[in-house]
Amino acid sequence: MAIDYAQMTVSEAAGAIASGDLKPSTLVDACLERSRSQEPAVRAWAYLSDDQALMAARLLDSKNVSADPSAPLHGIPFGIKDIIDTCDMPTEHGTPMYNQNRPARDAACVALLREAGGVLMGKTVTTELAHFHPGKTRNPHALTHTPGGSSSGSAAAVAACMVPFALGTQTTGSVLRPASYCGVYGFKPSYGDVSRSGVFECAASFDTLGWFTRSVEDIFIIRRALIHAPASTFVPADLSQLRIGVFRGPEWSKADPQTRESMESAIAELKPLVASVQDIEPPDGFDDIAHCHKMIAGYEFARAISWERTQRQHQLSPKLLLGRCEDGLQCSYDEYVHAQATLAEQRRLIAMTMQQQDLLLTPVAPGEAWEGLAATGDPVFNTAWTSLHLPALSIPAFKGPAGLPVGLQLVGGFRRDEQLLAAAECVQQALGIGNVRAVN
Repeated sequence: MAIDYAQMTVSEAAGAIASGDLKPSTLVDACLERSRSQEPAVRAWAYLSDDQALMAARLLDSKNVSADPSAPLHGIPFGIKDIIDTCDMPTEHGTPMYNQNRPARDAACVALLREAGGVLMGKTVTTELAHFHPGKTRNPHALTHTPGGSSSGSAAAVAACMVPFALGTQTTGSVLRPASYCGVYGFKPSYGDVSRSGVFECAASFDTLGWFTRSVEDIFIIRRALIHAPASTFVPADLSQLRIGVFRGPEWSKADPQTRESMESAIAELKPLVASVQDIEPPDGFDDIAHCHKMIAGYEFARAISWERTQRQHQLSPKLLLGRCEDGLQCSYDEYVHAQATLAEQRRLIAMTMQQQDLLLTPVAPGEAWEGLAATGDPVFNTAWTSLHLPALSIPAFKGPAGLPVGLQLVGGFRRDEQLLAAAECVQQALGIGNVRAVN
């Protein structure tokens, strides 16, 4: 039986390339072929660079990757959200006002991944300026359902096995929610962990680069490349030593009954296997986080897009202008400063909680992907963790009533990203969750 290289994870493909069993050009060609077959239905790509990617891969075919530990992604294809600059492809930010926009340089994250040997295949669809107005992408699991947003194309491309991994960004829930809806692994690192140089700014207080993969180990590999750290072996945590906090929180009732039931079942399954499972009560003032996020994100977004808002208003959607933009213009500087101070206190309080826990378990989204393509879903279970600057991971743990994916969210302590990933690996193994393969 022929090997379907497009379904390989980053780790599997890197191992096959290092051993000489797989050429980078063979892997890239398989992913391009997969993209050509799936793209008419899924519509994940804003720009796909077939010839350019294949040429880059062929140049890597003759290099001895086993003698170059600085290239852990040698020959591995990837996609990036179309708000991330590239010097050799358009960066259009999900809006016609940037049609054929050509930046002069690669964003830092792209340069780092290329330095690590990665092969950029193209730009994935984003919502308008990474906001709420949807793009053309459909959910690979059900084409009439949203893939989530704003990193819709990246999540869908990984789920459809067009690329082993893809970059997205998160200002509220734009990585974790699409990961949940599309049934892949999605990771938002600690705020400031990865450089955002060359990434379109939405709200500087929250904007975070994230990525989608088909395994937890792949998240670890990509993170090491993005922080320019030496490649190292991924070692899962000791499940028996884990301290797990269960965070239902004030929005628990907004989760669908089946999501709540699935999460309770997972907790019951883990309880006899770990050191402790403890219900975590929200810190005093936790209910204010969503309002503070709205104020700060609106204030910063309305000012970050001042040129677009004042000079190209006719090319922006009412959803953008009357939503976060309007919120931001109505927010005063004093209100903005007060909201920042409130979140700073909440970060202090949650840090105290996380001293006693290795991770928190909480929903990623209320349930499976919404039917229809006019909206990207509700970020209600993502806002707090983005606002608190904590690393968070969505693992494809459950199914909803229609059989569509539903993620389980794991939240770690600030700057404890690798510890979170090590814990996530043993948790997903204990729950019987494996690597993601093709949807169809």
